[in-house]
Amino acid sequence: MLKSQQPRLNASAPAPDDLVSMGYISGAFGVHGWVNVMADTEYADSLFGYQTWWLGRDGQWQAYTLEQGQSHAKKLSAKLEGVAERDAAHALRGCTIAVPRSAMPELDNDEFYWTDLIGMQVVNTRGEALGEVVKLLATGANDVLVVRDGKTERLLPFVAAVVLTVDQPAHCITVDWGLDY
Repeated sequence: MLKSQQPRLNASAPAPDDLVSMGYISGAFGVHGWVNVMADTEYADSLFGYQTWWLGRDGQWQAYTLEQGQSHAKKLSAKLEGVAERDAAHALRGCTIAVPRSAMPELDNDEFYWTDLIGMQVVNTRGEALGEVVKLLATGANDVLVVRDGKTERLLPFVAAVVLTVDQPAHCITVDWGLDY
């Protein structure tokens, strides 16, 4: 059995400095060059709003034009220009999908991109450190911050009653949440 080699992505033009990860390619979909996409966005199909996707691996980025996209029950599939068959699609497995922040819509003062919250420190009203935001979850009712401090993981609802302030310059979120919750 031959071991498949992952292609090196050769950037034809320099990648933008403001790329934001929006998901990744999880494998091939069908035999005509479509890829499976796992989106790390609030609404998965919002990725289809960007005509150019930057695919990256190991610090190497290449732009691809989105030709078509389809939403399925729990995932997306996409057809990228220049990817015409299953092996080429499979070779992109594991690539990060990113778009330039400058292409993303402006936010209101009380809105945040998930990517901006990841890595923020979380403290409660008593000044106790709860940990760092490692990811967010969409539950349907509300978003949830996944906060980790060593081996301790806390799930905090991202609602006004719990999240009191988000100080982006200080990289800190203040919450009404106890250490023992």
